[in-house]
Amino acid sequence: MTRLSINLNKIALIRNSRDTIHPEPVEFARLVVAAGAHGITVHPRPDQRHIRASDCIQLGENRQTELNLEGNPFAGSRHSDRKGVEDYPGFLALVERVRPDQVTLVPDGDSQLTSDHGFDINRDGEALRPIIAQLKSWGCRVSLFMDPDPDQIALAGALGADRIELYTESYAKAHARGVADDELGRFQSAATAATSSGLGVNAGHDLNLANLPDFRVPNLLEVSIGHAFTIDALRYGIDTAVRRYLDALAVSQID
Repeated sequence: MTRLSINLNKIALIRNSRDTIHPEPVEFARLVVAAGAHGITVHPRPDQRHIRASDCIQLGENRQTELNLEGNPFAGSRHSDRKGVEDYPGFLALVERVRPDQVTLVPDGDSQLTSDHGFDINRDGEALRPIIAQLKSWGCRVSLFMDPDPDQIALAGALGADRIELYTESYAKAHARGVADDELGRFQSAATAATSSGLGVNAGHDLNLANLPDFRVPNLLEVSIGHAFTIDALRYGIDTAVRRYLDALAVSQID
């Protein structure tokens, strides 16, 4: 069964639009878990534009299910100039404090609106190797955010990571145009390469209720969904939105 992890970044973004503590990510974590979600994902960035370091700490202290912390492993500390917002301690320092169940390493930067590419293992692999070892020594499962490139994924298997997360924007765009078959084939090949390299397979980015049932990828362990889920939670309510995503995942399963 593929597990559903809900990304709470957009909940924090709503809160940050006002000088308030509401909505609280910890409260919404409890609500989505009570509705049947299997995990919680957050992706803090140094500018703390949505989820903040303090949120991650609170989620770690109040976790009711698996917590997945995403971020750039090379992101250092950053001073906050916003009232009431603590400094960003650096991604690895934050992971050491929170000790999430899973860490997903993502090569993003402040200039990106959202994550938009996976790691180039030829370029970054040797720098990632000791970081992966450190994270695993803290008891974290480690996943690498990757494009659906079997050659790159095969290289990732030698770094000591446990999983990859397939970056699915290209599939989502192709599905919206009604031409998803070829793109889906790329993801199926990438997942097969990951399994052959001893890596588990996660996926995320722009997956939604329309395209998730058709995302039939072998050995898919987890999907993380945030932006689309937040929209659907507003549309249907949290309980119904979670059920719809679980139903969509059930349709996508490969026997």
